[in-house]
Amino acid sequence: MIEIRNLDFSYKKTPVFSDINLSFPQGAIYGLLGENGVGKTTLLKIICGLQRPLKGTCTVDGMTSHDRLPEMLQRVVFLPDEVTLPDNSTPQRYVSELAPFYPTFSQGAFLHLMQELEVEPERKFREMSFGQQKKSLIAATLSLGTDYVLLDEPTNGLDIPSKAQFRSILSKIADEGKTIIISTHQVKDVENLIDPIVILSHNAVLLDASVQKITEKLYFEYGGEAREDALYSELMPAGYMNVIPNTTGDESQLNIEALFNAVLRNKNRINELFK
Repeated sequence: MIEIRNLDFSYKKTPVFSDINLSFPQGAIYGLLGENGVGKTTLLKIICGLQRPLKGTCTVDGMTSHDRLPEMLQRVVFLPDEVTLPDNSTPQRYVSELAPFYPTFSQGAFLHLMQELEVEPERKFREMSFGQQKKSLIAATLSLGTDYVLLDEPTNGLDIPSKAQFRSILSKIADEGKTIIISTHQVKDVENLIDPIVILSHNAVLLDASVQKITEKLYFEYGGEAREDALYSELMPAGYMNVIPNTTGDESQLNIEALFNAVLRNKNRINELFK
C-alpha cells in the first residue's frame, strides 16, 4: 500500500501540498485529476522517491519513498509524460537495460505487449512516430512486472485505436492485483477504467472516493433543463446534463468531466457531501 500522511511540499517559495493525506491500497486503477500546476506529477515523483517532502511521510509497503531502497524501487515504476529516447536505440535494447533492476521483468510479457500495441521491438526509435514511441514505453513499463505503476499522461500521442488497446491492457493488469495510478487531463480516455478517483487542488485533496461512493452522493441527470440547484450544468445535444446532490438514492451514470467541474466550483459543498 502507498500511504501519504500529513505531507507538505513546495518548490522554493511556491507551496504545492499542505498537510495532505492519501492512501492507495493495492489492486485498483486510480485516476489522479486536477488543473495544471496543482502537483499531479509532483505527487507521482514523491511516491517513487524522486522528490522529498518538506514535512510528513510517503511510504510504499512501509518503506519511506525518498530513501529509495532497492527493495522499494523494484516494486515501483514511473513513466513520465515525456521521455528522451536515444535515436539509435530500440525498444528491445531500452527494456533490456531496465530489466536487471526489476527481478519481475518478463521478456515474454514485453513481446506480447509490443505485438498487442502493434510496434516492432527491434525498430529504432528515430524511425518511429511519437505515438509508436509512447506505445513502446508503455509496453516496456508494464512488462517490468512491478506492484505499483505510476503513469503520467499515458494516452498523450496515442490515436483512437491505440487508446482502446491501452485500456484493454490496463484492465487485464488490474485483474492481477496491481496498483496503477494514472495522472491525466484526458479523462475521456480512461473514464470507464479509473476507480477510485482523486481530485487535487492547490494545497489540498478535493475528492478521494470510489465511483460507487460518488454516485451515491451525486446524481448525474441527462437530458433535462438547467437546474438552479445543480452543482454543475452543461448543455448537451439532448438537453442539459446536471450534477446534483443525490437525495433519492437513485443510480446514475458517472460523467468524470462534469464531476471534475462540479468539484472545482463547489469545494465546500463537496467536502460536506463526502465528509
